[in-house]
Amino acid sequence: MKVRISTRTPFDRAINILIRGTNWIGDAVMTLPAVRAIRNTFPEARISILAKPWVAEIFNLCPDVDEVIVFQSPGPHSGIAGNLRLAKELKARKFDTAILLQNAIEAAIITWLAGIPVRAGYNSDGRGLLLTHSVQRTEDVRKVHQIQYYLEMVKSLGCLSAEANVHLHPENEYENLSEKILSEHGIRREGIIVGLAPGAAYGPAKRWFPERFAAVSDRLIEDLSAQVVLFGSREDRQTTDLVEQHAHRPLINLAGKTNLKEAIAAISICSLFISNDSGLMHIAGALNIPTVAIFGSTNPVTTAPVGERSVVIYKGASCSPCLKETCPTDFRCMDIISVEEVCKIARGLLPQ
Repeated sequence: MKVRISTRTPFDRAINILIRGTNWIGDAVMTLPAVRAIRNTFPEARISILAKPWVAEIFNLCPDVDEVIVFQSPGPHSGIAGNLRLAKELKARKFDTAILLQNAIEAAIITWLAGIPVRAGYNSDGRGLLLTHSVQRTEDVRKVHQIQYYLEMVKSLGCLSAEANVHLHPENEYENLSEKILSEHGIRREGIIVGLAPGAAYGPAKRWFPERFAAVSDRLIEDLSAQVVLFGSREDRQTTDLVEQHAHRPLINLAGKTNLKEAIAAISICSLFISNDSGLMHIAGALNIPTVAIFGSTNPVTTAPVGERSVVIYKGASCSPCLKETCPTDFRCMDIISVEEVCKIARGLLPQ
């Protein structure tokens, strides 16, 4: 894989590094090996991550990071005035190097305004002139798994390699938090706990049918006496409510009731997780929870969960992966995934 990097500024003396994290939960999980590669290369450096509030907890769980700086947008860092305020705050911290995992031009503008002398990242979004170390984003690198996509960028900058696996290891406080969630929502720790994530932020084309999630839930409850917990954000609540309406057995609906930290704590106690291609799917995989990942419009080659106990269901319809938010035809990529198949794979992932 050919990459091109400009080296107008020294990159080998970094002692105070700012990493601009990605904005989506799944993407944040998939950048963690790249963060590890940066740490391997600069073991004595102070490494800070600049991240939006809704992904900050992912980086708080990363042992390679010394500090998480919250990019408060919406909030005081919103808009031009907010970006200028953030740049001033970053300038006061005297970073010598910025590595931009996020592809947007905004990241390059803010770090340039902050006067950070070394600014490195992919030359995407027309920002190449704002970077001192610009890595060409080739067609080949766009086709690999997102973990490799980010690893290739930092390797091109001269960073040491790192393993592509992702493991989240919640601290003891997560155990206390999970116990609190169990108690508040009447979830029994004993037996099988199945998490369902029927939503997906990008759009409805990524969502398997709510009635089929409901049918899977009913069967696992009837056959295995499982407790089924619905996960998602406030925006997913309409979808999780539809699953509840179609289900014949009672479910525990946590959608919109947990922040990311609480969701991680709750997912960590699940025996099994069944999800569309979503950020919660990546969290379950990184927690090494047995995970059934349902793919339709998106490409598992680039975004499959990396958990060692994750199984992808993807039929590869003639029109998929289309990467569209809304299906323009008959939703065949999801229609050909049956309840029976999902149940069979789910049972196979549980201890016998």
